[in-house]
Amino acid sequence: MTSTAALPAEATAPPEATASPEQGRDPHARRFGLPIATCLVMGNIIGGGIFLLPASVAPFGTISLVAFAVLTLGAIALALVFGRLAHRHPQTGGPYVYARAAFGDFAGFLAAWSYWITSWVSNAALAVASVGYLCVLFPAIGEHKWSMCLAALAMQWLPALANLAGTRYVGAVQLVATVLKFAPLLLVAVGGLFFFDPANLGPFQATGQSPAGALSASAAILLFSYLGVESAAVSAGEVRDPARNVGRATILGTTGAAVVYLLGTLSVFGLVAHEKLVSSEAPFTDAVDAMFGGTWGGTLVACAAVVSMAGALNGWTLLSAQTPYAAAKDGLFPRAFEKKRRGVPVVGVVVTTSLASALTVYNYTAGSEGVFEILVLVTTFTATVPYLLSTAAQIYFLLSGQGDRVRRGRLVRDGVLAVLAFGFSLWLVAGSGYAAVYQGVLFLFAGVAVYAAMAGRRQRTAA
Repeated sequence: MTSTAALPAEATAPPEATASPEQGRDPHARRFGLPIATCLVMGNIIGGGIFLLPASVAPFGTISLVAFAVLTLGAIALALVFGRLAHRHPQTGGPYVYARAAFGDFAGFLAAWSYWITSWVSNAALAVASVGYLCVLFPAIGEHKWSMCLAALAMQWLPALANLAGTRYVGAVQLVATVLKFAPLLLVAVGGLFFFDPANLGPFQATGQSPAGALSASAAILLFSYLGVESAAVSAGEVRDPARNVGRATILGTTGAAVVYLLGTLSVFGLVAHEKLVSSEAPFTDAVDAMFGGTWGGTLVACAAVVSMAGALNGWTLLSAQTPYAAAKDGLFPRAFEKKRRGVPVVGVVVTTSLASALTVYNYTAGSEGVFEILVLVTTFTATVPYLLSTAAQIYFLLSGQGDRVRRGRLVRDGVLAVLAFGFSLWLVAGSGYAAVYQGVLFLFAGVAVYAAMAGRRQRTAA
């Protein structure tokens, strides 16, 4: 596909022109400012995984902290690239918009299709994972699989209802959830440094692997901690002054998440003895108990985890509808996804939440071990496809000389960042494993049939 398939008029219009009339009139539709956009990025990057992350990488030793630092640099490079892309194309859709502008309709569709699959399958996974923490707060939920299933469905539909109420409420929920979940995380991340005991760190390398092997192995677990850096770019159409604020929110949100990740993991390593941390099922609970004594840490961490996951589901529900919305406006997704109410693509929210709910019910009723885990693993591959296409688009824009003329120094800087971000995205693909790549490609091929149907229908309509 050549790059001659230009974006529609909306894609080249100034940011002011992209705001829909209903956003100007409906009090429930409100464009996000920089603080809310930053919370969207941070909230989507940090879901519930951070509460298990230190124990997941502890078996490799403290070399995993080095891997985390390397990955953080890659994530920040990716965030900077998304910031530059959003400045060039400040429209809702993010990776879809960039891939389509650079490589045409088919590449744009692949970005939209992959991102959509990632969103609703990940939402189902996040909701199911939240049930374990809900059972700590409400033990009765864990007594039957149907009560657990209903709890998971409630975790999906409550954020969906907040989305359907309008972008005004999405932003409010995201801000409150981010503040509430960061309070206990920062307690451990910062307060834990005052109780830090170097004797708890354990060996630098806890396995018999070479340093490079241990670094790669721990990185494979940590690689997907930064999925979500594109959150503000995907919702650029709902951000005030997107050419300016999307890039800032992406960088601030990614940096803030990185600080919490790194300090939190380091503090837990220094608060919990290595032998105990390796087998811990609630490392932040153990860390709080080590700081203050007692056993109240479990309740605190469970509350923080539920709030964290609810906030992530709130943000990802909006994102799961934004990319199909952008594609539908260009005729590459069914037109129903184009409908907006109160600033929110209502059909996209309902359809994606329904698909996630169906997958959740299947998880609790299929009785087949590992089915759900396999589907979740696939998303680790599908999530990286939009990243690769976006970073490749930035390289294309720079080499083709599209856009405003820039100083040579800035051109070189942007080029280096784009290459680093592309390499980081390739590392994400490699870390997902052969099985995930194989099955993820099958999901992409299924999308090819959908694209063929939509492209054929659009061609017939145009004729």
